[in-house]
Amino acid sequence: MIKKLSAYKIYLLFSAITAMCFSLAATVMIVYHIEKVHLNPLQLILVGTTLETACFLFEIPTGIVADVYSRKLSIIIGAVLIGLGFILEGSVASFIFVLAAQVIWGLGSTFVSGSVEAWIAEEEKTKELDQMYIRGAQAGQIGTVIGIILSTIIGNLSVRLPIIVSGCLFIVFALFLAVYMPENNFKPSAPEDLNTFKKMEYTFKTGFKFVKSKAIVMILLSITLFHGLSSEGYDRLSNAHFLQDTTLPQLGNLQPVTWFGIFGIIGMILSAIVMQFISKKLEKEDKNESGKVLLGINIFYILCMLLFALTRNFTLMLVTYLSTNMFRTINEPIFNAWLNNHIDDNARATILSMNGQFNALGQILGGPIIGIIATKISISIGIACTSLLITPVLVLYIISLIMDKNGANSVRRENDIY
Repeated sequence: MIKKLSAYKIYLLFSAITAMCFSLAATVMIVYHIEKVHLNPLQLILVGTTLETACFLFEIPTGIVADVYSRKLSIIIGAVLIGLGFILEGSVASFIFVLAAQVIWGLGSTFVSGSVEAWIAEEEKTKELDQMYIRGAQAGQIGTVIGIILSTIIGNLSVRLPIIVSGCLFIVFALFLAVYMPENNFKPSAPEDLNTFKKMEYTFKTGFKFVKSKAIVMILLSITLFHGLSSEGYDRLSNAHFLQDTTLPQLGNLQPVTWFGIFGIIGMILSAIVMQFISKKLEKEDKNESGKVLLGINIFYILCMLLFALTRNFTLMLVTYLSTNMFRTINEPIFNAWLNNHIDDNARATILSMNGQFNALGQILGGPIIGIIATKISISIGIACTSLLITPVLVLYIISLIMDKNGANSVRRENDIY
C-alpha cells in the first residue's frame, strides 16, 4: 500500500506547484493573445470577462460538491480541468477556442477554490490556520518565481509552449494528488440518504443560513467584493501605466516583458520577507490581531496604489508598484485565515466558494467601469479610481473588529457567570 504524505506537506507542495504552473502560463499569456491569436483590446477584455463569469457561475455548485462528496476529489477534478483548459488555449490560436478554454479552466479553478483551504483546515486541526496559510503563500511565491524564469526560457522557443507545458504539469500533478494526498477528517455536510439534488440544496441552504446567522461573515464577504471591484482594473492597467506614462531605463537590449519579469521576481522576494515578519508577529499575538493587521495592510495598499497611479517618475512608480503588489500578496493568506476562523466545518467549502464568487462578481462589474474611465480620460485616472473602489473595506474592517471585540466580551461575561 502506498503511504500518503502529510497534509501539511501536500498543502505546501500544492501551493508551490500550482503557483509555478499559473505563472508559467501567465507570463506569456498576453503576448500570446496579441501576437499569435491577434486579439484586439476589446477581445482581450472579453477573455478576462469570460473567465470571471465562468468562475462566478460555477463557484457555488462546485463548492457544494466539495462539501457533500470529497475535498480531495474536488481538487483533483479542478487540477485536471485547469490543465485541459491551458492545453486547449495554447494549442489552438483562435479567439473562440481561447474563450472556450477560459470556461474550462475557470470551471476547474472553482473546483479548487475553497476546497484546498477547507481540506487543510480539517486535516491539520492541531496547527494554526494563520501560519499554514502564510507558509502556503510563501511556497506559492517561490513557485511563482520559478514559473517566471521557466516561462522566459521556454517562451524563447515558442510563446505558446509555456501555456501547453503548464497544462500538462497540472494534469500530472492531479495524478500525483490522487495517489499521495490524504483525506481522513472529511465529514459530508448532508445525510447519506439524500439524493444528489437534495444534497446540493441542503448544503447550499446550510451555507446561506450560516451567513445570515453570522453578520460578520457577510461583512467579510463584502470586503472580498470590493477587492474584486478593484483588482481587474489594476491588473490590466498597471503594466500599461509603465509603458505609456513613464520611460523604462535603457539597459542593454532588455525588452518591456523582461522588465516586468524582473519586477515580478523582486516583488515576490519582497513579499516573502515581509510575510515572514508578519508570520512571526501573528505567532505571538492573539488571533483577533489578524483583523488589525489586515486593516493596516489595506490602508497602505490603497495609499501605495493611489501614489502609483498619480506619479510619472519611474523610481517612485516602481517603488509604489512593488509596494502595492506586496501588500496585496500578503493580504490574501491572512484574510483567508481570519475568514476561516469565523466558519463552521460543515459549511466551510460552500462559504469559501461564495467568497470566490463575490470576488468574481466584483471583477465582472468593476473591470468594465474602470476600463471606460481609463479609455475616456487616462490610465492614470483609471488606476486612481481603482484605489478608491477599495476604500470602503477600511470601514468594514473597523466594524468587524468591533463585532469581534463585542463577541469576545460576551463570552468572557458568560464565563464569569459560570
